Amino acid sequence: MTRVVRFHRTGGPEVLQFDDLPVGDPQRGEMRVRVEVIGLNRAEAMFRSGAYLETPRLPARLGYEASATIEALGEGVDGFAPGDSVSVVPAFSMNDYGVYAETAIVPAYSVVRRPNGLSALESAAVWMAYLTAWGALIDIAHLRQGDAVIIPAASSSVGLAAIRVANSVGAITIATTRTRAKAAALEDAGAARVIVTSEEDLVAEVNRATGGQGARLVFDPVGGPQVEKLAEAMSHHGVILIYGALATAPTPFPVIAAMQKALKLRGYTLFEFIRDKERMARASAFIRNGFAGGGLKPVIATTFTLDKIVEAHAYMESNEQFGKIVVTVPNRD
Repeated sequence: MTRVVRFHRTGGPEVLQFDDLPVGDPQRGEMRVRVEVIGLNRAEAMFRSGAYLETPRLPARLGYEASATIEALGEGVDGFAPGDSVSVVPAFSMNDYGVYAETAIVPAYSVVRRPNGLSALESAAVWMAYLTAWGALIDIAHLRQGDAVIIPAASSSVGLAAIRVANSVGAITIATTRTRAKAAALEDAGAARVIVTSEEDLVAEVNRATGGQGARLVFDPVGGPQVEKLAEAMSHHGVILIYGALATAPTPFPVIAAMQKALKLRGYTLFEFIRDKERMARASAFIRNGFAGGGLKPVIATTFTLDKIVEAHAYMESNEQFGKIVVTVPNRD
């Protein structure tokens, strides 16, 4: 038996509970892992509340991302062995698998070797953030030196990863934050310009930062009415990539700005490429090389233990964190 975090009804963090469940043996194409550290993601809070891309089948598991040690391999799984230190990356439906547990069965295609030089704690804070940023900025937008990119909600783990990925190719990073509380930390994290949207005019400040040219790319996890302002701050032939829906209000299509500037607006998730072996190999190489060279690094906001998972989710929804929230899983052996 193993302790597993599940929810039997959708709602706030309080619906999370511990269930003791049999683990079983991995089937073909699967492996069983002992979970060491879990990386929390907004997608999991949305899934828990019933507001995600797919409807949870109750009772539902949670968890896309973890550092783990392999315990057993199913048939057809090559290149790994029991005892290997690995990372579980977000490549599956949480209706099928979940890593909020002491021990979990996961598909082998969602497992990669832990990056050299990173601890279990650090490697649980890497993959969702950097894969999401790489897919948007490098694979889709082909961000290059001198391009300006606006990064709303930049203090999230994905936002901070986007700053470092963009800086690594010589782009101009314009981070936005609602209040001044996180502005200095965003500058320290490498943002070329930080705009405090409650105090400053977004369009005017982007134009000032880009010499009046506007930004070629917006990488937005929020959506909502702010998209119209973001469109005004863009250059001709710019691209708005929306990868989240944190806004409670509907997201309008900025039709006038889109026509005037020939803008593109599209939705995006890392699931576009995560099962594509060639693109995933390029992403992994980019990320591993970035960590090896020091240009990329995980940013951990705070650490909880598994028994505090409700508190961890509540903290995630407070928007107080700067970087990734991780949860350690004690070994009960």
